Amino acid sequence: MLGGAGILLGVAAAPAQAAEVSYKTECVPPSISGLPPVEGTTKVEITAPAEAKVGDEVTITWKFVQAASKNPDVIDLEKDTVKPTGTLKAGGAQTADIAMEGPRSNPAIPKNSDMKLSDMTGKLKLTAAGDVTLTPDAYNINVSKPLSTDTKCTPKETVQSAATIKVTGSGGSTGGLPTVTPTLPTGLPTLPTGLPTGSATPSPSASETGDDSGGSSTGGDDGGSSTGGDGGQSDFTGKEVSIPYECKTPIGDKSATSPVQINAKKNGGSFDLTVQFKKSVMDSPADIPADSVKPSMEVVLGGSDKGTVHVEGPTNAKEIKSGDPIEIPDLTGTYKPGASGESTLSPGVLTVKALGTTTTCTPSRTEVSLTLDTTEQASGASGGDSSGGTSSSSGGLAETGSDSHDALKALGLVAGTVILLGGAVFTFMPGRRLR
Repeated sequence: MLGGAGILLGVAAAPAQAAEVSYKTECVPPSISGLPPVEGTTKVEITAPAEAKVGDEVTITWKFVQAASKNPDVIDLEKDTVKPTGTLKAGGAQTADIAMEGPRSNPAIPKNSDMKLSDMTGKLKLTAAGDVTLTPDAYNINVSKPLSTDTKCTPKETVQSAATIKVTGSGGSTGGLPTVTPTLPTGLPTLPTGLPTGSATPSPSASETGDDSGGSSTGGDDGGSSTGGDGGQSDFTGKEVSIPYECKTPIGDKSATSPVQINAKKNGGSFDLTVQFKKSVMDSPADIPADSVKPSMEVVLGGSDKGTVHVEGPTNAKEIKSGDPIEIPDLTGTYKPGASGESTLSPGVLTVKALGTTTTCTPSRTEVSLTLDTTEQASGASGGDSSGGTSSSSGGLAETGSDSHDALKALGLVAGTVILLGGAVFTFMPGRRLR
């Protein structure tokens, strides 16, 4: 029995060794954050067999003792949404890049707390006798919700080896290349920061349509387009106006100016409205699935009428590839006048629902695009009960449910965009949906 036990001990695998190493690390957040790279300290524990033979395939474990940064005070990370991958370098008697991968397994990570990353594992087939050193290198952290985003972390100093495997000959072939798992692709293309800063030069006012038998052209101080009465003109083309939008994000204010035009078609006593954006206001930061982006606007009424009219567009019919422009489709709705006289229509708050979240951008000022001769309809806009308009006692922008417009969390056109910063996540989300 003792002899048998000795034989068993003789063939047992060599005990594993574990050693810790720390190194300065630079983690680069997606450019959408507008923040510089973050530097921190990564502490890693590498576990590998102390001894092995040529021809053996060994399993190596990378444990994160400390990631390079904390989850900042922005959003709680959900359970099982964080996945690390990385590269471990083999040196000495054998050189190789060993692909390391951890499961998407993590506890919920509260804001302003340490990141919790799963252990990564990888395999290396030993091909040469001698000492093989194992040194941690770059790693990547992926967060899956609400939008898959990566951050890349790389060493900023020479990293010391964390473990050494003593490899002895096996009597077999010692040549050939090591068998390693290919490195997983990481990272998304550069992400823009919401609405682009700058203003667009408006094109000349669109030509007015209709025949001389219709209503008169009023224009007014705001340059509104043609108006008409019953039995006359039916199509009304508004002028293109440049509207400056102000968007507030957790990392700073964003602004952009977009050309907008409001057109109308008479439909009985009501008007079918079409709001057009004359250019894309931003590029897509990532591949966005079809049927996941839906825009809307509250058209502001003035002059004789008061309130707003809700218009909205369809969701995107096709997938939007990363880097492609996000086009705002025509927004449509019905305006049922709540007053008789000369009523004006101006672009108001823009809302975009995307990837399960809502974004709002508020004009810092607005301008009349269209003026219409209107006849009061039952339950019209001023009445407040019509599906064609919503009441607003001030006639200004729609109420947000907040005590102050300063509380708006207007965040650009890609709501729910995730920013991963050295193992930390920012998620842009407005406080309330604009109604």
